Amino acid sequence: MFRQFVPAIALALPLLGVAPSLAQQAEGMTSAPMIGASLTEKFWVQSEEDAGLPGSMVLFLSEGTMLQDSCWETYRLSNWQMTGEESLSWEEDTMTIEADIVELNEAELILSLHLVGGEVVEKRYTASPVPFVCPDMPR
Repeated sequence: MFRQFVPAIALALPLLGVAPSLAQQAEGMTSAPMIGASLTEKFWVQSEEDAGLPGSMVLFLSEGTMLQDSCWETYRLSNWQMTGEESLSWEEDTMTIEADIVELNEAELILSLHLVGGEVVEKRYTASPVPFVCPDMPR
């Protein structure tokens, strides 16, 4: 069965309390620094050739909340922050994930994740088309 996540998530964000307040929007305040508007407030979908399974999504909100979702798993809300001009980190399962931004433009995001044991994994994302519908997943 096809599932439409983007509209449902967009409607759920204010209910979850992760959307910035109108006062913050008006004043341009954020609690997390931004590289540029192209990183935040945009759904990024992991490239299919990189993911193995289609539909892994990430959304960096400028107020410091990160939403991770996919077509096969429940979403996760985490705190994220810029740790340098081209690096960021977030909390995931009680661990801090550090990542370098390898590429960032309006169409593509490439992150180099520094994992436990010194492992480095590259994640490639493209800007999500709208509307986006998850493919039918085999059971």
